[in-house]
Amino acid sequence: MTVAVERSSACTLIPERLFRRLTTRIATEHGVSCAHAERVMDQALAFLGACATISEPLSPSPEVDIGWHTFILYTADYAKFCDQVAGRFLHHVPDDDPAAPEVGDPVDLTERTVSAIEAAGYHVDRELWAKRPLCSQCHNGCYNDPPPNPPPRR
Repeated sequence: MTVAVERSSACTLIPERLFRRLTTRIATEHGVSCAHAERVMDQALAFLGACATISEPLSPSPEVDIGWHTFILYTADYAKFCDQVAGRFLHHVPDDDPAAPEVGDPVDLTERTVSAIEAAGYHVDRELWAKRPLCSQCHNGCYNDPPPNPPPRR
């Protein structure tokens, strides 16, 4: 017997007005529909929600990274979100530094990220995670910078 697990939309993690501002910016700057921009931003929020619960690097897909980059531009809102959801700032780390430590195989990292999002209780839009991330350059190899110890419980 298979039990269906109800997963929530991550867009509820931020006020609707902010969600609209972010998705409008994504749609305008990236030439995508508002509906697609909403999917991208929802998955970026789910990714960040998962980052708040795990103490190992996770990495967004190239499309989901667009949502993260967009959110970071709204620094005050992003910092407030990080504090409320994670109790700490969720740093964005591009892996374009050759001296940086390896965060793992890109395919394994994507699978770990999707699993973490599901474990955190968020819906996964698999189409946005289907593209394999590359090993370097922003929009392809960005990851969060988790703390060395398990994150604080709120």
